[in-house]
Amino acid sequence: MTTVIDGNQIADDIRADLASNVETLTDAGEQPTLATVLMSDDAASETYVSMKQRACDDLGIGSVHDEIDPDEPASVLFDRIDELNADPSVHGILVQLPVPDHVEKREVLERIDPMKDVDGFHPENVGKMVAGNARFKPCTPHGVQKILAAEGIETEGKDAVVVGRSDIVGKPMANLLIQYGEGGNATTTVCHSRTQDLAEKTRAADLVIAAAGVPGMIDGSMLSDGVVVIDVGVNRVDADNEKGYELVGDVDFDSAKEKASAITPVPGGVGPLTIAMLMYNTVKAASLQSGVDVELP
Repeated sequence: MTTVIDGNQIADDIRADLASNVETLTDAGEQPTLATVLMSDDAASETYVSMKQRACDDLGIGSVHDEIDPDEPASVLFDRIDELNADPSVHGILVQLPVPDHVEKREVLERIDPMKDVDGFHPENVGKMVAGNARFKPCTPHGVQKILAAEGIETEGKDAVVVGRSDIVGKPMANLLIQYGEGGNATTTVCHSRTQDLAEKTRAADLVIAAAGVPGMIDGSMLSDGVVVIDVGVNRVDADNEKGYELVGDVDFDSAKEKASAITPVPGGVGPLTIAMLMYNTVKAASLQSGVDVELP
């Protein structure tokens, strides 16, 4: 029997544990607070920001939101980031990507105070993660680790294949898998658009993490029996329904399920964990900045 992993339940459990941390901090006079900044007219980005704000409200985390006209110069965004960096009541800062073409993404990531970089993308935080001393792990890869831990899926000594090499998921995911310690110690291969014979690599894996952003690129014929499949992809494809589209992953779920011992669905798999781990990082940031100790889940 294949286990279809319930990401919503795992995320709910993490949020329930975080709630007591939020209460501890708030009682000490430090309400964890997340600032989100949107410089885009993209409907999907607006939806993602709204979901993050709702998650804050549900947990008692404070939220501050700024919307900047995408036609404004980059300096307007940078000035707002500087203000948030200097505001002691704000513990985490998230600039929703993508930003307009005239704004250099790397400069945005480097502008955020690394102590408030709850996405974990600042070069200082990336370096600390690679060195095995992470301050903030990027939310989606960290969420994948939480899924594996919750399901009792061992990574030590296993052959893992990460499909995708983005700075947001693929690279940090591979790095976390090869780290010493719990959730690591895997022999890890990173595949991408230039990989030759992808199926040969994925069929040799005990664990496949798909994060390439290509709908249905991995199917059951590319997997071995008993493999664990974590599908990070969220792709909108045309569908004959009221919305006119549906969300699918990078994995062809029906055929992969026939081979997998455990698999995440899309939606309802990794997605809920990404937001839960953003809340986790915000609480951790508040604890680090205030000196109030909490026991993170």
